[in-house]
Amino acid sequence: MDITETQYAAADSVRIVGDEAGDPDAPTVILMHGGGQTRRSWGGAFRALVDAGYHVVNYDARGHGDSGWSVDGQYSFSMGARDLGVVAGRSARPVALVGASMGGIVAMQAIVEGMRPAALVLVDIVLRPERDGVERIRKFMTAHPGGFASVKEAADAIAAYNPNRPAPKDSSGLARNLRQGSDGRLHWHWDPRILPPTLDDDMAALDRLAEGMRSASLPPTLLVRGARSDVVSAASVAEFRELLPSLEVLDVAAAGHMVVGDTNDVFNRAIVDFLARKFPPAAR
Repeated sequence: MDITETQYAAADSVRIVGDEAGDPDAPTVILMHGGGQTRRSWGGAFRALVDAGYHVVNYDARGHGDSGWSVDGQYSFSMGARDLGVVAGRSARPVALVGASMGGIVAMQAIVEGMRPAALVLVDIVLRPERDGVERIRKFMTAHPGGFASVKEAADAIAAYNPNRPAPKDSSGLARNLRQGSDGRLHWHWDPRILPPTLDDDMAALDRLAEGMRSASLPPTLLVRGARSDVVSAASVAEFRELLPSLEVLDVAAAGHMVVGDTNDVFNRAIVDFLARKFPPAAR
């Protein structure tokens, strides 16, 4: 599979870096990772979608991975939606959006602001995620401001956050999520300012998004939920279904919030099957 690195200039000149592969004349699927991740988390899904006949774009959100950091700390959902618009603007055809956690929120924000994707896949994120689950994510992301002495220390922090997830045999993937700071220690490869100042700020932004979604035109949507997730509950799924009765839901029994990393094969089959029905690769 030939992968081309692509760069985009955001509205405020932040550099957005992504990969693309597949026939450029085929329908485009855009992959958006979760907060604190990078585009590397989509490796399996990226290959599966290209093999299924799609043109796939997989990019690092601003403040993450190889993309630039905002000089003045602009990381709102709306700013993320603008970045998505720049990325999607390279395609002359309709696109499908696949977003995990933060990536799914940005996709919904873009829809509220007028984007009309042909299909949407949300990975363990809904209109009103559980407050306790959001708080646990925030605590993990802010727990080590001084960084780590080694990759193993970072791996231990992840294991404490997600004890049910098997430890990777190869630490090279984790190493790509770390950067060496001026202090010589390893830090996560994201800008700490991506998080709103408080949990209440975070939840208020999600409430505003939920209200906006009530008047938006929604595409065919699949929600992939980790059955062990503390972010998406049965009640929050039911609320989403009230807004979108046609919502399709797949519960992945062995997965937590990070569904993509927990059960790649199950997730990949689910999104390829859904998109084959709602946004087939032969649709030119």
